[in-house]
Amino acid sequence: MSVPFSGVDWRPACSLQTAKLRADMLASARAFFSDHDILEVDTPSLSEAAISDPNIETIAVQLSADAKRQYFLQTSPEFAMKRLLCAGWPDIYQICKVYRDGELGRRHQPEFTMIEWYRRGHSLQSMMEHTAEFIATMLCDAYPAKRIEYLSYAEAFERYTGLDPLTASIGEMRELSGADPGLAKSLADDRDAWLDYLLESRVARDFSKTGLTILHHYPATQAALARLCESDRRYADRFEIFAGELELANGYYELANAGEQRRRMEEDQIKRSRVNAAQRPLDEKFLAALEAGLPSCCGVAVGFDRLIMLQAEHSRVQDVQSFAVVDTDDAG
Repeated sequence: MSVPFSGVDWRPACSLQTAKLRADMLASARAFFSDHDILEVDTPSLSEAAISDPNIETIAVQLSADAKRQYFLQTSPEFAMKRLLCAGWPDIYQICKVYRDGELGRRHQPEFTMIEWYRRGHSLQSMMEHTAEFIATMLCDAYPAKRIEYLSYAEAFERYTGLDPLTASIGEMRELSGADPGLAKSLADDRDAWLDYLLESRVARDFSKTGLTILHHYPATQAALARLCESDRRYADRFEIFAGELELANGYYELANAGEQRRRMEEDQIKRSRVNAAQRPLDEKFLAALEAGLPSCCGVAVGFDRLIMLQAEHSRVQDVQSFAVVDTDDAG
């Protein structure tokens, strides 16, 4: 297909073959959830509230019909889906577009497809196994569920860096990282930022290229919306799943304590102010729902575009989307 005389490239970013693969994988995902009696739901992409996480930026939207309020495109359907659970709904899933600012590259687009689901009464171990089964189903056993390594966060850091993530000093992490002065200055004395950098640059790069790695029990300081581990409160009931160094899934045994959740969100706002990030309105409806009662449950979010990347053997997210919001080849 030739580029039009105008020089404007209007063509799809992905091939028809990849589009058909995407459709087949969507059908397989829905069949998987149907087989497990998990209900599909649909929640709004716009909200007056936004996530407080200092590592995630939302995209603000102004409506001409409601100029007095600011709205935000949702970075995840999590808060809305948990409100459904608090209302007594059963196990639920959603396949939807989500939006994030500040993330752009081969593995990131500001708009992408997320699959998120929640199961009531499941343990963290059960949810890890269930998610691995889903990923293996999506990837047609290219990454079989039987080829899985479970590593605690502490075990992974000990194996690949020789450091204890709970006790290592920032000086030790800085020395091991080899970070340039500019990066070291930006990370400053933020322990979790250093741990994130080491996880990406020194730990995940050595994960299996032929199987899945399930990294579990993150430090309590990285609990986000997960509860703390009952047997050791230095850690959180949180896991991530990787194919090689590519993160595919992020899951929690969900925090149900509204007071603790509010405290964490307010702490996030303080962290945002320290890095001159905009303050975001807390989701009071979500917090009120937690007050009403969230049933014991686990939840997980999976990056669907990344699953297609693996199955189609593409290295860029934009190559599996019909049209990329931003062409990373042209991005500055």
